[in-house]
Amino acid sequence: MNIEQFRTYCLNKKGTTEHFPFDNDVLVFKVLDKMFALASLKQWESGDGYINLKCNPDYAIELRESYESIQPGYHMHKQQWNSVYIHRGELPPQLIFELIDHSYDMVVKGMTKKMLDSLQ
Repeated sequence: MNIEQFRTYCLNKKGTTEHFPFDNDVLVFKVLDKMFALASLKQWESGDGYINLKCNPDYAIELRESYESIQPGYHMHKQQWNSVYIHRGELPPQLIFELIDHSYDMVVKGMTKKMLDSLQ
């Protein structure tokens, strides 16, 4: 997966927008103003790109125990976010897409009825 594939996949999700709220390096994807994925462009360019993704806490632990390329979220709440290292070759692309979907779904699940109605 490259950064454009990641970007396109995220932007194809309903209600998703992209932002650079911190600096010109960290690309953030939000669904209705709630973050579900972020990545450092410099890290991708250096060949050690990772995506921070929201995750169910129990599933996060299971993933970290199963894959070296999945670590507690860098600069994020460690129980609810994982850093998924893309370029280490361990993770199949389909798993990465599933983890992006899971992150998006976790954020949507926590939305109010009014927010969910605006996603329709």
